[in-house]
Amino acid sequence: MTAQPSAMAASLDVATVKQDFAVLRREFKGRRLVFLDSAASSQKPEAVIEAMDRFQRTSYANIHRGVYALAEEATAAYETARARIARLVGASDSSEIVFTRGTTEAINLVAHSYGRHRMQPGDVVVTTHMEHHANIVPWHMLADDHGVDVRWIPLTPDGKLDLGDLDRLLDGAKLVTVAHASNVLGTLNDVRTLADAAHAAGALVLVDAAQSVPHMTVDVEALGCDFLAFSAHKMCGPTGIGALWARRELLDDMPPFLGGGEMILDVRVDGFTPAEPPHKFEAGTMPITEAIGFAAAADYLDDLGFDNVRRHEVEVTSYALDALRDRFGERIRIFGPESAEERSGVISFQMTDLHAHDVSQVLDEEGVCVRAGHHCAKPLMRELGVPATARASFYIYNDEADADALVAALARAEEFFSL
Repeated sequence: MTAQPSAMAASLDVATVKQDFAVLRREFKGRRLVFLDSAASSQKPEAVIEAMDRFQRTSYANIHRGVYALAEEATAAYETARARIARLVGASDSSEIVFTRGTTEAINLVAHSYGRHRMQPGDVVVTTHMEHHANIVPWHMLADDHGVDVRWIPLTPDGKLDLGDLDRLLDGAKLVTVAHASNVLGTLNDVRTLADAAHAAGALVLVDAAQSVPHMTVDVEALGCDFLAFSAHKMCGPTGIGALWARRELLDDMPPFLGGGEMILDVRVDGFTPAEPPHKFEAGTMPITEAIGFAAAADYLDDLGFDNVRRHEVEVTSYALDALRDRFGERIRIFGPESAEERSGVISFQMTDLHAHDVSQVLDEEGVCVRAGHHCAKPLMRELGVPATARASFYIYNDEADADALVAALARAEEFFSL
């Protein structure tokens, strides 16, 4: 049963939403599944699965090459999906959307194509201590082989960006790259303020929106950024596809990232001429079926209403934060902003004297799925002074009962390790 816009007009009906996700009807060890790991990858609704299955069964062909009717139909479906994703983030034209394998590849595309070809040794990239490795390692690689400098925006004790020294950090900067929402702290960053300061200093702005696009309205013009990277699999879509949005004039100026079929206009023995954006960045056969699923996921979330999605996540996250603090007090350390309004649905925590992996294993026995580890954010773990955290992440199919299940499972973990 797919939720319709009319059913979701006033608020998010989680009971109805849950019906769209068959996996949530499963039981493990006699207990219902409580899935609290959507920050890693979300579950997929029937609407997305059916859209991909229908395309595979009735409309599949390779794209942009064949002139027969089926190939033209597939090409039209793929480009319609691109236009749908452009609308999702407020892009002015679908040619500003490059399909990639995900957020990681999108950021690497910018580092390789813009960074290596448009930045000089000694130029500065500014990032933050809360970034995912996907928004750190490409810049270390650029520093190693191209001589750029990497500077770091520090954090406040409550997990927000400390912008007190921003003017110095931006001096000589050519690019500022920042997460819209932290995958560990849940912190929602004021990208617009940062973007305005970066532009005043002559720097472009790249936003890692992997943890924001699935959860709220994201508009590239409102953010004021120049690049935006995000993934389908965190927003009810398939794995293996994501997108880079960039201003068209930047894509025009950037050289291709990968070479091969589809990204060329002409190939000669003395060289080649790339295609126009976005195609010059899409070498080889693209994930066609996954693009259909990506668009279907955007439709599904739009039907729910992004304002409803955000409102619901604030409510359930606030409930969970209060429940955790009330039950465990000083025996639990919760990282990130105190208020749910200042964070996404991510809650990372550490239980006194319990390792995150031990906590996760006991919770699994209770049917509760949380992530444990460094969450691909080792620099942040070092800033926090911990080797790992446990992380519960709430999404459209989670409710207060799931938060209660988390609290009860954590109490069981405490009891187990106190024996």
